[in-house]
Amino acid sequence: MPIIVNLDVVMAKRKISLSDLSEKVDISLANLSILKNNKAKAIRFSTLESICRVLDCQPGDILEYKADLNDAAP
Repeated sequence: MPIIVNLDVVMAKRKISLSDLSEKVDISLANLSILKNNKAKAIRFSTLESICRVLDCQPGDILEYKADLNDAAP
């Protein structure tokens, strides 16, 4: 998947645990874990906004695009 979720990196820099972030963002621990482990297929802008507010970061700090070598144009 070409979209990489760097939530774990930002959380480590902010020294916040998954359970603390879950409480502050008001998202279930299971759903936040899916996002953190790069298993999510989508994220609501409202959720992304809440995460960025709590972690004091930009969406680009959490989400990264990496081109898939299999999708490269000939």
